[in-house]
Amino acid sequence: MSKLSDFRKSYELGELDEVQAADGPLALFNRWMDEAIAHDMSEPTAMTVATVGANHRPSTRVVLLKGCDARGMVWFTNYESRKGEELAGNPYAALQFHWVEMERVVRIEGRVEKTSAQESDDYFKSRPLDSRLGAWASPQSRVISSRAVLVANAAKAAVQQGLNPDRPPHWGGYRLVPDRFEFWQGRRSRLHDRLVFSLDADRWVRERLAP
Repeated sequence: MSKLSDFRKSYELGELDEVQAADGPLALFNRWMDEAIAHDMSEPTAMTVATVGANHRPSTRVVLLKGCDARGMVWFTNYESRKGEELAGNPYAALQFHWVEMERVVRIEGRVEKTSAQESDDYFKSRPLDSRLGAWASPQSRVISSRAVLVANAAKAAVQQGLNPDRPPHWGGYRLVPDRFEFWQGRRSRLHDRLVFSLDADRWVRERLAP
């Protein structure tokens, strides 16, 4: 293995000041997301979701952002997965976007709630057929003996559900309702820009953090 402590990178692609963040965290996030998509990155909507279990141990996984508005950030998954079980016991989570090519990170924290059944149904219907059948086939986060189990489950689901499968009752959306945003822009000499927005009642308070 290479000597990891020797790796160095100088961050010089951008800057973040209070003027750019004047319209609030959601507007800034949407602008950065649009720029990430325009940058033609492979997975600009990929985000790390961190939850905490009953044993107080944190866990993370990567999911795809599927909605973002004033109500919060939305993704879809199996409610019976590890993250689903942890959110049922502790409905708070943190999200992180890392746009490496743009030297940017966004961290978002808040309370998590399930989306409405209608929202989950609408998104489920928009997915490719293979993905809809996959939601029936995968007992997410459960131990299985081999990949053959998934293949057999998918074949069974195709026979039972046909070409227009219903949404499984264990599958749907989550919405994180933010109460904290942090925006990080890499800068030279490790003097990075960090702006944090914290929700105070119904008002966003903006502060600069030392890098």
